Amino acid sequence: MRVLFTPSGREQFLAAIRHIYRDNPRAAIAFRRRAEKVLSRLRKFPRSGKALREFPDLPFREVIVNPYRFFYRVKGKTVWVVAVWHGAQLPERPK
Repeated sequence: MRVLFTPSGREQFLAAIRHIYRDNPRAAIAFRRRAEKVLSRLRKFPRSGKALREFPDLPFREVIVNPYRFFYRVKGKTVWVVAVWHGAQLPERPK
């Protein structure tokens, strides 16, 4: 199983890192490492994230790397990270 980002998911992840980095570079590095660790677990356990509480009928799941939510979808042998949102944001229905 591979874990890949969609272009928008990657941009949101990098924006989160940049946002954290402005206030605390060490925290940004730690956040990235935590995210990489959590996302790497999806290689073996792609369905380990929970269904989206806002949209339980959709095939998307999420994992949390505080304070961010990583939304993903399993398609074939690939886990696609489609969005990265701050936990205070209300997600829009994924497309």
